[in-house]
Amino acid sequence: MLAVPASKWKMVERGPSSGADLFFLDLEDAVAPNEKAAARENVVRAIKELDWQGRPAFYRMNSLDTPYWYRDVIEVVEEAGEGLGLILVPKVERPEDLHTLDTLLRGVEASVGLESGKVKLEAQIETALGLAKIEAIAGATDRLEALVFGPGDYAASIRMPQTSIGTMDEWDEAYPGHRMGYVMQRIVVAARVGGVRAVDGPVADYRDEEGLRKSCLVARSLGFDGKWCIHPGQVETVNEVFSPTEWEIEWARKVVGAYEKANAIGSGSISVDGQMIDAASIKMAQNTLDLARNVDAD
Repeated sequence: MLAVPASKWKMVERGPSSGADLFFLDLEDAVAPNEKAAARENVVRAIKELDWQGRPAFYRMNSLDTPYWYRDVIEVVEEAGEGLGLILVPKVERPEDLHTLDTLLRGVEASVGLESGKVKLEAQIETALGLAKIEAIAGATDRLEALVFGPGDYAASIRMPQTSIGTMDEWDEAYPGHRMGYVMQRIVVAARVGGVRAVDGPVADYRDEEGLRKSCLVARSLGFDGKWCIHPGQVETVNEVFSPTEWEIEWARKVVGAYEKANAIGSGSISVDGQMIDAASIKMAQNTLDLARNVDAD
């Protein structure tokens, strides 16, 4: 998932060719206050003029504690109409935040003749309060499609010292584990219970390919579905790490094949390459094959 500043039209135009599964136009942190109005116009223009190549048209609004958010919704949704697919909502702290947006969106959709619920949402978890309310947030509205981790703002929220967003720094040496492991696992669990995707946050140093790869491996090992990129140069690495390897696919095929063969002959005991296979192994193998099919479809 690639972030593109909505105020930079040349960058906006390059979004469809980035190779990212999703790209969103950012109205929040990447846009100065005096550029917000013009950036909204760019979002509308992009939705109407660009070929999103099968992706949902997608932008990030400003958070509900700012004076910009309601215009981000009303002006863009009214003007973009049928072309808009997704809105990323930053700093979601309670289910009421999404209830408020759902109510506003229903009104705007009705006013322009859109199907109610047409515009979907992704919620960023970026604060201690957001994490504390995450289960309720994950089930707040049928519009929700993903929970997205915001590591920088989260670290600030809990007063965690941090010098490098998304990668390990000198403070990590003081803690015997991954300092973000708790919040990341909470996000994945809430996403699975809520039936939505879990997306890891960005690596700020876009030149640090090794740090990005390590960060991707940690996120995938915890169950995240993908990662947010802040530079097109990060997309290839993220796509590679979050796609199943040939070895993973081959192993999954062996497991599913052995299970089907055992069922056919009425055997309850399954072994693959010297390893006993149980129901959990079969579910994990099927997940890998499902992911491989989705990658091929993309």
